[in-house]
Amino acid sequence: MSKQRPAVRAAVAFAGLMVAAGSVAGCTKTDTAGGGSLLQQLQDSGTVTVGFAGEAPYSFEQDGQLTGATVALHREIFKNLGIDNVEGVSTDFGALIPGLQARRFDVVSAGMSILPQRCEQAAFSEPEFNYTTALMVPKGNPANLTDMQSVQQSGVRMAAMTGAIESDYAQQLGIDAMQVASPQDGMDAVANGRADVFALTGISLNWLAQNNPQVPVEVTNSFVAVIDGVPQVGAGGTVFRKEDTELRDAYNAELAKITSDKEKYLSIVGPFGFTEEELPDPNLTTAKLCGETS
Repeated sequence: MSKQRPAVRAAVAFAGLMVAAGSVAGCTKTDTAGGGSLLQQLQDSGTVTVGFAGEAPYSFEQDGQLTGATVALHREIFKNLGIDNVEGVSTDFGALIPGLQARRFDVVSAGMSILPQRCEQAAFSEPEFNYTTALMVPKGNPANLTDMQSVQQSGVRMAAMTGAIESDYAQQLGIDAMQVASPQDGMDAVANGRADVFALTGISLNWLAQNNPQVPVEVTNSFVAVIDGVPQVGAGGTVFRKEDTELRDAYNAELAKITSDKEKYLSIVGPFGFTEEELPDPNLTTAKLCGETS
């Protein structure tokens, strides 16, 4: 993944792709601190509550329903674990892990990047997506931006989503990035002239641009960010509380059946604009991404 890849084509026909099951719930605290494992409690209740941050096309609300590629994976996997209903609690991206720890929801559904500092706070599934970064810029790309180094060198005003990996990239490169709460806020900042560039995963930015053709922005080719000479190979997964190992392990077993079958994987996430490019590299494990050594 150290080579530059073309931007991933976004999904253009979401309207007919909604999965009937699942709903968006209010901000209720999940009752998982009682007796028995969380997996057993969820199987008994038949419902899992996921935290999501509204980042399309990973997990977001559309027409009052919870949808997205991560949600589609969750519906398939949790159904196979005997948990038929997936409900969602919307929260800011930066509040997802704190919300998980506070038991506002059972797991995090956000395609969240697996990073060592996050692994100290929570447990991740094996990778569900590989991804790269892109830049949303005004039409015509007046500053000729192509990657994080070009942002750094140009001195333009950058926006990044709070808690997202691109915010970390900016900090490591000494870029004073404006923090925004959502992808929509980032696009608005560029469109309104408050920022010159918004950095996020290519799949998310292309979805935004494709579904908002009236907004005068465009998306650069996707790239693998390089920090201190090291390519930042990214992968995202579902997030669990550290004590919920039985649930995570059962989830991983079902996930492996999907990620090892390209056709099955694409049948689930393909309708949301994901391609074989996002299929996880089997050699890039969560243990490696968390910085664990044998």
